[in-house]
Amino acid sequence: MAANDHKYILAIDLGTSGAKVALYDTQGELMDYEFEETKLYLLPGGGAEQDPEDWWSAIKFATHRLLAKKLIPNRTITALCCTTQWAGTVAVDETGYPLMNAITWMDSRGAPYNQRVSGGPLSVEGYAPWKLFTWMRFTGGAPGHAGKDPLGHILFIKNELPEIYAQTYKFLEPKDYLNLRLTGQFAASYDSITLHWLTDNRDLSNVDYNERLLRMTALEREKFPDLKRAIDILGPIKPEVAEELGLHPDIQVVMGTPDIPSAAIGSGAVQDFEAHIYLGTSSWIACHTPFKKTDVFHSIASFPSAIPNKYLVTNEQQTSGACLNYLRDNVLYHQDELLTEAGETDVYKVFDRIVAHTPAGSDRLIFTPWLNGERTPVEDRTIRAGLYNISLSTTREHIIRAVFEGVAYNTKWLLGYVEKFVQRRLDVLNMIGGGANSNIWCQIFADVLDRPIRQVKDPILANARGAAFLASVALGYLSFDDVSERVKISQHYTPNPENRGIYDELFNEFLDIYKQNQPIYARLNK
Repeated sequence: MAANDHKYILAIDLGTSGAKVALYDTQGELMDYEFEETKLYLLPGGGAEQDPEDWWSAIKFATHRLLAKKLIPNRTITALCCTTQWAGTVAVDETGYPLMNAITWMDSRGAPYNQRVSGGPLSVEGYAPWKLFTWMRFTGGAPGHAGKDPLGHILFIKNELPEIYAQTYKFLEPKDYLNLRLTGQFAASYDSITLHWLTDNRDLSNVDYNERLLRMTALEREKFPDLKRAIDILGPIKPEVAEELGLHPDIQVVMGTPDIPSAAIGSGAVQDFEAHIYLGTSSWIACHTPFKKTDVFHSIASFPSAIPNKYLVTNEQQTSGACLNYLRDNVLYHQDELLTEAGETDVYKVFDRIVAHTPAGSDRLIFTPWLNGERTPVEDRTIRAGLYNISLSTTREHIIRAVFEGVAYNTKWLLGYVEKFVQRRLDVLNMIGGGANSNIWCQIFADVLDRPIRQVKDPILANARGAAFLASVALGYLSFDDVSERVKISQHYTPNPENRGIYDELFNEFLDIYKQNQPIYARLNK
């Protein structure tokens, strides 16, 4: 393994809320980072889009601010690696120009088309058995009936925007679109292409498109990019782009990976059956496994990891940190005539203080965090969030703590199915994402899950850190076995046995709330 303390990596992390641009040395030490917000456009009928030019502008502004700090000579930046939100779709022409806004992972307008393409005679749970078997055999999963995967996006475009479909040269994931802007190369990685449900990933050394899957979906192979590994070097940055960003033109661009695989690396949990929880706008539990497996009934499967020859199993919930945003923006500090004073500049720290002195269980108030439906362990786009058991004695403090606890209950629901999937108890969980900055939320997770929690240092930068490690491995500065020891832990949280009884009781009621109310949600939100 080569080592050079004077080389650096620029990591770009494009999330739904904005772009982080971070500078790391080749051993994974953070120098500094900058963040720039991007807009999300919510449209009637389940649409959720973003403008790719907004992405690029955010990256450019953040990069300029970071480089302006003159932390290092620009010529010592040897590589650039991107990680982005996953399951998005950018339709581009032959020049790489976006033909419309990017469709994000939140967009459900493809639902009827995914349902149509996966159904047929003798369908079970909406899937024709032979189609389901074919998808499971080659990909490990199947198109979601919620329509939020890229296949649903592309079928939506094909059926409702046929002129865009006809003009599209390639459909790209957000990460692969950024790589196109950087290098001029049309390419996707084995991991980023997974949720198109068009590739055979049984042999991790040779993932490729499958003709049978293409025929099942009536999509053309030529509209999709060629495939590479996440650790492959795509090529040098284009000279004009280097000038635009203020970078040296000799920088190499590494293929990179979407947010979930990069977070798995950046969490430090890189060995098989080492798990992490990501707590951001959405949330997930993930761990690497040495085998390919699918639980179709709970939408769990192991898919290609960014680490060569490994699979990654992920169980995701749609909204977690977004629930706090909702509480802040739509309830406590909603901008209407009732607001008489400006909102707290860092309201999340206030939330933490309130939650810390509110008793566990929130006076038996239960919050369900399904603001945007759910993916796993049930795929149900019609279920919605709610507060249950409100009484005259319920206070704002109870409501705030109940939101923290409700997200943890949902994660406990996910954890049970992940442990069944990997057939072992996940004894310790690394915590990353913006929500992991909250000490009290980490403790609530430890108490509700009844598992020790390790709070990773700089948890909000896990994705960018994972991209930096990926580039460092690609260039030979590190191996993946080196990663765990280079990820620092801020604090350890152990379960409080005094809270075991109340949390076990309320978790069981949480599950019953879904079972009892699911038919009502289906009628209200069909």
